[in-house]
Amino acid sequence: MKDIRFQISLYVIIPVIFVGIALISIIGSHNLTDYFFQRDTAPQRAVMIFGVTMAVITFGLGLIIAKLLLGPVERFVRKTEELGILAQIDTVPRHSRAHNDDMGRFNVVLETVTELLSKVDSQKLFPQIVGQSRPIRRVLNQIVKVASTDATVLIIGETGTGKELISKSIHEHSQRGSRPFVAINCAAIPASLLESELFGHEKGAFTGADSRKLGKFETAHGGTVFLDEIGDMPLETQAKMLRVLQESKFERVGGVQPIHVDVRFIAATNKDLARMVEVGAFRQDLFYRLNVFTIQLPPLRKRQEDIPALVSEFLRRLGKEDLQPSPETVQILSSYAWPGNVRELQNVVEAASVMAGSAIEPIHLPVHMTQDWKGPEIPLTDCSWDKSLDEHLRDFEKRLILEALKHCGGVQVKAVKMLGIKERSLWHRIKKLDIDITALKSELNVAMHPAAPPESN
Repeated sequence: MKDIRFQISLYVIIPVIFVGIALISIIGSHNLTDYFFQRDTAPQRAVMIFGVTMAVITFGLGLIIAKLLLGPVERFVRKTEELGILAQIDTVPRHSRAHNDDMGRFNVVLETVTELLSKVDSQKLFPQIVGQSRPIRRVLNQIVKVASTDATVLIIGETGTGKELISKSIHEHSQRGSRPFVAINCAAIPASLLESELFGHEKGAFTGADSRKLGKFETAHGGTVFLDEIGDMPLETQAKMLRVLQESKFERVGGVQPIHVDVRFIAATNKDLARMVEVGAFRQDLFYRLNVFTIQLPPLRKRQEDIPALVSEFLRRLGKEDLQPSPETVQILSSYAWPGNVRELQNVVEAASVMAGSAIEPIHLPVHMTQDWKGPEIPLTDCSWDKSLDEHLRDFEKRLILEALKHCGGVQVKAVKMLGIKERSLWHRIKKLDIDITALKSELNVAMHPAAPPESN
């Protein structure tokens, strides 16, 4: 016998149950009242008894339904709390109102579990994208939604936020993932050559065109074309670009035969295209064609909690997993504004890893990043009051330069990069502070190559 079952939502079942109870109460009350009126008897007492009975029945049914519905949730919350996985991420204080009532407690636990699952999901789906902050997970959620479609995507973000990495992720998670991904930087190609790069050219189309050349669009047939810095595309090229988006066809430079292509377009820019449209620097019709699904990438200063993970990833790529930043360095990196975003952070980490020994210290960072950092407070009791302020500053400057020179093995070119000053400035400071470079190098040489102990007879 075939087992036929129907799934009905709880949002339908529960209201139906209570509506049924209410209808039974109304019908019963009406019939009971009508019965007593027909016999010229006062119905108040009977109606009261009936009402109390129905209230008790309703309350009992409510308890049973609440137990059936909330029982599994309560068991889930209790087991989750027993696992202890919420201790390090629960941001709601235990004494707060949210923890003092059951619904608040359930809400906190469920939200936290959802947060954990979101992080695990993003790490599994996008291992190449480092970061688990809410802004970056919001972007990953948008990627998941748009990747399965063929919609044109416009990625907006500051320089160095990883626009090409996001575009590659969209391509890899789409149905075109096994097809070509072709990236074109519209700002890096001269305007006179951009059309030839995009559409290709026929032999003899211009001086130097000795043979036919396929353009990027033909190369990407069946796949994805990524147009980086689309805001720098010349207006005359924008008109031809619009035709490709509308009709999926174009002609090579110097050609007359239409070429049909099947490509998906992803564009990116760090400019305000809407503002450019207003001043006539970008075509309005092309902007509307590109602005189908927009992804706004957060700057690094808006996702500072991702910085330690990014630093670890960059060090791993450099093969220096054992090298880690000190707590003071992490504090400086997390409080810096990062105008160059992730790309700037990567360059800073790479440069610091060259200079660092066992750990990346604040001294290994560019001077413009550390000049406003107060660092650990030094108690005034440790200062010698028999020196003037200028003498203290001179001693500190000398110690700093000596430390940089020691880290760099006495090589002044490397010390200059570490200190963030020019070579001429370092030379003047060495002379002003009476630093003996020859003696320093000899000291470093002895430390690196100690003399062998004399042989005993």
